[in-house]
Amino acid sequence: GQANFGIVSGEQVILARAQGRDVVYVYEWFQQYPIGIAAAEAALSDVDDLRGMKVGIPGRFGASYSGLTTLLQSAGLTEADIQLDEIGFNAPDVFCLGAVDAAVVYVNNEPLQMQSRALAGECGAVRAVTVLPVASQVDLVSNGLIVSRRLLEEDPAAVQAMVSGLDGALRATINNPAQAYLVSLGFVDNLPGDADLRAALEEMAAQQEQLLASGPSRAQLAESRAAMHAALAAEYGHEALTQFAVLLATVDLWDAEMLGYSDLESWQQMSDTLRLMGMLDGEAELAAAFTNQFVLGAGG
Repeated sequence: GQANFGIVSGEQVILARAQGRDVVYVYEWFQQYPIGIAAAEAALSDVDDLRGMKVGIPGRFGASYSGLTTLLQSAGLTEADIQLDEIGFNAPDVFCLGAVDAAVVYVNNEPLQMQSRALAGECGAVRAVTVLPVASQVDLVSNGLIVSRRLLEEDPAAVQAMVSGLDGALRATINNPAQAYLVSLGFVDNLPGDADLRAALEEMAAQQEQLLASGPSRAQLAESRAAMHAALAAEYGHEALTQFAVLLATVDLWDAEMLGYSDLESWQQMSDTLRLMGMLDGEAELAAAFTNQFVLGAGG
């Protein structure tokens, strides 16, 4: 009762409910689980390649550990088939020093840093980095919006307003990331945005609005985002564009045919992972853990 809403991952919802917290997941913000394994390009083509590798992980907790466990299980592997080292949130540093063969990462961020160092010759013998996302093997419930059952029942209009607001903001960011980045400059400290970059983004944002007026398909919007990055990369260095690149990579994790929607199968797979990890006993009441009624009412 200390907060009306929260942003949490699917495993936290299941575990909270198992402890008697009647929380309900009402909007799946990240449609793809953001965890993956990064390694040198030639070293990792499928999950089985991890066998015998020294793999760095922030720690045996949270989304990173859940994602790794699920990824290994998808290939019939276990933690005993790899050498797992807890390295904290330092994957780019540890990997590029050669202390691990691969690292559990957030796919929209750390691989970009690792690739940048590789291209600059600052990552040992590595010249290219490849990423094996958990989402390429298994669909797990990731970060989303939760409410208490009490608020959902007593004030559904407030829940709908919050879901609709989040849905609208997410949709606007996916449709015009240049404009979203410009807006963020006023709220995010140290976000790169000198006068030239700001002018380039303003021009791109205006062009994107013209595209949106034509009713583009989802595929066309994805192509336009890629074109934005390519055009900026031709003019600006990696350091200036890192945060915009992170935004674009994150948009790919948010994007879906129906924003916010989650299904029972992904919840079941998340529940199976928690049981495999020894964090959940018995069957979870998954149908009560989430609802799509407010997604359907968002009107996106």
